[in-house]
Amino acid sequence: MTIRKAVIPAAGLGTRVLPATKSMPKEMLPVVDKPAIQYIVEEAVNAGITDILIITNRGKGVIEDHFDCSPELEAALEKGKKYEMLETVKKLRSMANITFIRQIETKGLGHAVSRAKSFVGNEPFAVMYGDGVIVGEKPAIGQLIDVYGEYGKGVLGIKKVDEKDIHKYGSLKVELMHDNVYKCTDMVEKPQTPEAVLSLYSILDRCVLPPEIFEILERTTPGAGGEIQLTDAMKEIATTVGMTAVEFEGKRYDMGNKLGILQANIELGVNHPEIGEDLKKYLKEFVKTL
Repeated sequence: MTIRKAVIPAAGLGTRVLPATKSMPKEMLPVVDKPAIQYIVEEAVNAGITDILIITNRGKGVIEDHFDCSPELEAALEKGKKYEMLETVKKLRSMANITFIRQIETKGLGHAVSRAKSFVGNEPFAVMYGDGVIVGEKPAIGQLIDVYGEYGKGVLGIKKVDEKDIHKYGSLKVELMHDNVYKCTDMVEKPQTPEAVLSLYSILDRCVLPPEIFEILERTTPGAGGEIQLTDAMKEIATTVGMTAVEFEGKRYDMGNKLGILQANIELGVNHPEIGEDLKKYLKEFVKTL
């Protein structure tokens, strides 16, 4: 089945990377020469998604500006005969049908996703967390969409996390079906004791959900951190009709984490056609001084 729509929650405060995010949304922090959220939008487009809703809040208008027309910049580039750069800038406003809505109150990921109800309508949709950049040969969300087409159930993008960090994530009860595809029958958000941990598999930044999630979110009460957790709503689906999970291929960078931002810039930088070779030379010399 074709998934046409994606929702990108980008309303978080970015507290883990302050003070950089005091006035700059973490989703706009650069990875080499593109903001993080552009990588996410490109991933969606490369997976065949045509309609994208980005959920923001106060102070994040710069995200809208990035995907909007910029007449003065475009005129300057054309005057300077910088045609390649001009096409790059123009492409940003024609990649997909991108719309925006604000999460007036920051009440959690589940609350943010609930704001997408009218946008989604009665069809399955992708959710792509705004602080997770995933790079690989095949779009991560595309891998989930393929599995949704195979089983017709909600799909979770998963990876194993370190045991010492599982309390920061959701923990899933999973059973291998084949290859990198699992059955998921339970989950818990941010388990605080070893006994509460179901496995070291956690949802990392991507999922495909049925439209029934909105009715569940309407009656989901605040959970971990006093917020409406998307995990709590998905748990109801997992424990009743069940969900599937894909240990997706690709490297994931946490753009809400200082180390993750640096890793993304270095690792993607060394493969950049413009600066890659010079960066490799610099790094080889620099590590000799450590």
